[in-house]
Amino acid sequence: MSRQLQSSALTAAAGAAAMLSGCSAAESSSTDRFRATGELVALSGGGAGAANACFTCHGIDGKGDGAGTPRLAGLNFGYLERQLEAFGDGRRHHPMMHWIATNLSPQERKMVSAYYAAMPWSPDPSPAARPLPLYFTGDPDRGLPACAACHGALGQGLGPAYPPLGGQPEAYLRHQFEQWRKARRRNDPGAVMLRISQLLTPRESAALAAFSATLPGGPPGRESRAAFPEARLGDPRNDASGPPLHEPESARAGR
Repeated sequence: MSRQLQSSALTAAAGAAAMLSGCSAAESSSTDRFRATGELVALSGGGAGAANACFTCHGIDGKGDGAGTPRLAGLNFGYLERQLEAFGDGRRHHPMMHWIATNLSPQERKMVSAYYAAMPWSPDPSPAARPLPLYFTGDPDRGLPACAACHGALGQGLGPAYPPLGGQPEAYLRHQFEQWRKARRRNDPGAVMLRISQLLTPRESAALAAFSATLPGGPPGRESRAAFPEARLGDPRNDASGPPLHEPESARAGR
C-alpha cells in the first residue's frame, strides 16, 4: 500500500472513531438524562424488567387504564414513593406490584416517583355527579368523617398524606375500600381508612367510589418533606394499622 493510501486509510479510521466516540457520548448523555428523570424506569421497568415497565399498565400519559389501574400523573412525589415502599414490604397487598417494588432499587423508586409526580394532569372541567351527602358531611353518629375533609371538595387531595380522588377509576377506588376493609392495605396514617372502610356498608363504599370517580380534581397540593420516608418520625401513628373491627354483617345490613 502506498504512503498516500495509508494516510487516507488512517484519516478515515480516525474520522470513524471520532464519529463513534461522538455517538457513544450522545447515547451516554441521553441515558443519563432518562435516569435522572425516571423516564427510563417508567419505560423499561428498571430492575423489574421490561415486561413490568410502568407504562404497560399506567399508560404513557400516566392516567391509568380507566378501570382497575390508577392514574399516577400529578400525584404527590412523596406519596408515590411511599406506595412503592408499602408494596415492597407488604403493607399494600398486590402480588405484581410487590414483585416490581422489591426489584426496584430505592433510587429507582425515587426517580420513577419524581417522574410521574412531574407529569402533567388536567382537572376534568365537567361537573361531578349529584352530590353525595356522605362524602361532604360524613356521619358523626358513627364516627365517620367527611371524605372532603381530607380529599377535598373537588377530590383534589389535601396534602401528601391524602391523595387526590379525582381522575381515579371507580373500579380502582372500590377495590381500595375492599383492601382496607380486609386489612390488606395498611399504610394509611393513623389507620383512618382502615376504620372508615369497616364502618361503611358495602353499598356505601360502592356509592362513595362511584361519586369520587366523577370529581373533577384540581391542582396537586404543596409538597412536604414529611411525605418522604427518610423524613418521617418514629411515631406509632405512622403507617399504623389495627385489627379488623369485626362488626357483624347484620349490623351493617341494618343501616
